[in-house]
Amino acid sequence: CPFLVKHLTNCIPVIGGGLFVFVVITLLQTSFTDPGILPRATPDEAADIEKQIDNTGNSSYRPPPRTKEVLINQQVVKLKYCFTCKMFRPPRTSHCSLCDNCVERFDHHCPWVGNCVGKRNYRFFYTFIVSLSFLTAFIFGCVTTHLALS
Repeated sequence: CPFLVKHLTNCIPVIGGGLFVFVVITLLQTSFTDPGILPRATPDEAADIEKQIDNTGNSSYRPPPRTKEVLINQQVVKLKYCFTCKMFRPPRTSHCSLCDNCVERFDHHCPWVGNCVGKRNYRFFYTFIVSLSFLTAFIFGCVTTHLALS
């Protein structure tokens, strides 16, 4: 960086620092924003679901079915049952085995940000990836310029 400041312009470290700060801010936003975790069913709600399934009065335990069909806007939608959270999940909701939560519009669990990427933090994750790409291209350009000028 001192070589480029001396031979090109003083703006190089300012641009690099600004990009770095923006990348760190978007990383923190992605890491600390709720990805869309759905609350688990309370014990009363779980018991109610089991009563709805076993309405014959039989006291033997039967696990709930894996799917349930619901009519929404004259469209039949299948809801899947999550045995861990004890609830029927909306479409595009998945259970993350690492976080042990159901996440709405679950994309993936990112180990780099230490959080799931879902409905509520996807835009922050996308901004993080794009800004990190710009920072990487900027650093690559600085290295290439340094090698060309020296």
